[in-house]
Amino acid sequence: MLEVQEIDVYYGAIHALKKLSISVEEGSIVTLIGANGAGKTTTLKTISGLLRPRSGSIKFKNQELTNVPPEKIVGLGICHVPEGRRVFPSMTVMENLEMGAYLRKDKKQIAKDLETVFARFPRLKERQKQLAGTLSGGEQQMLAIGRALMANPQLLLMDEPSMGLAPLLVKEIFEIIKDINARGTTILLVEQNANMALSIADKAYVIETGEIVLQGTAQELMNSEQVKKAYLGG
Repeated sequence: MLEVQEIDVYYGAIHALKKLSISVEEGSIVTLIGANGAGKTTTLKTISGLLRPRSGSIKFKNQELTNVPPEKIVGLGICHVPEGRRVFPSMTVMENLEMGAYLRKDKKQIAKDLETVFARFPRLKERQKQLAGTLSGGEQQMLAIGRALMANPQLLLMDEPSMGLAPLLVKEIFEIIKDINARGTTILLVEQNANMALSIADKAYVIETGEIVLQGTAQELMNSEQVKKAYLGG
């Protein structure tokens, strides 16, 4: 579904991603794990068009994305839940969700999808008239996920969805991710909580200083001594 091949990405003179290649199969959960500053967020931003690779190729369903603007990439079916949630704080919960569907014209299906989001996140339904900036961290994370789902994505890019959340909420967010995937959305997940990420993923990559250093099934990486030492506290 998604093929990222040998991309090089720079921030000025800094070589952030070096010949990075990953692939995401339809229907799967793929996770990218690594330390802070390893290039995880840069990878997602490059796939969603917010950054441009200097070389290499990014194909989604065989369509080249490297020169496609971000809003068109959303229209093709890729949606990004950014790190730090990035909800629109001075807009209501409802307005944030409506923004997720801004490219869509299918009013009946939008209404259905809104009901699905409210069924999945009852707290958002209760707070639909509340300003997004006044929600708790966990509620903002749910809103960021709900807003992305309103775009009806085929591929969901998720950047650190558990960051800064209490352990109980982390568990809830991961259950939600599994449920979204079970209903047919493919997921590329960037996550500091390597244990949780590997427990729900099909396939995993380890990134260090902009390069993929290990890849395999999530189970293989969970059993890898190298991964245990570096990321699983083993």
